[in-house]
Amino acid sequence: MNDTAVLRLDNIHKSFGDTAVLRGIDLSINSHEVVAVIGSSGSGKSTLLRTINLLEHIDDGQIWLQGVDISDPTTKSDAVRARIGAVFQSYNLFPHLSVLDNVTLASRHVLRMPRAEAEARGLELLERVGLAAQAKAFPDRLSGGQQQRAAIVRAIATSPELLLLDEITSALDPELVTEVLDLVRALAADGATIVMATHEMAFARDVADTIVFLDHGIIAERGTPAEVFGSPREARTQEFLGRFLT
Repeated sequence: MNDTAVLRLDNIHKSFGDTAVLRGIDLSINSHEVVAVIGSSGSGKSTLLRTINLLEHIDDGQIWLQGVDISDPTTKSDAVRARIGAVFQSYNLFPHLSVLDNVTLASRHVLRMPRAEAEARGLELLERVGLAAQAKAFPDRLSGGQQQRAAIVRAIATSPELLLLDEITSALDPELVTEVLDLVRALAADGATIVMATHEMAFARDVADTIVFLDHGIIAERGTPAEVFGSPREARTQEFLGRFLT
């Protein structure tokens, strides 16, 4: 047990009907650690991230955030989500709000930050990712890559303790993937604590501290990128990576 972990998952189980999706997940994530969760479609990656963010209730086990059991039924989910930034495949920006209003929404309404302060921080972050000129634009005026970068800025605007990224490049055209991954690379370099489900193997190998290979709802293998990509122990891992790295 790691009491200094930002996030700790103890024996997490989750089923949908008769289908077991997560089957006893144990995982600890330390401050400033980047964990890449890889695996085939249907392996449980997205469900794992949704349980961490309390968008799905677990059937068994415990989820600890900074030493507090957030899987307790009495937990106020919105208060937990205010501490966890999350970005999903489909940008999920509010179409009726400007980019800046999207970015500052949680800061103003959840953290009760004064509008001027929230907008100053939002503009600073948008400037950093090259979107300051689009601050007053509506999402439908942005490219997919710009929308996804705006969604990431929205997720980090509240200075979350943990950032969850769920296949954030899968809906993008190939030429837009690089600009989004460059932003994640910069966040990792700045010391963000990140759990990302990804199919971008080269990116995971370059950026992650830890690789977790999920297979049919269990962690089949974990280790450093050098260990998992360079000399995977499990035959199932070797088979999966063989499709990407040959």
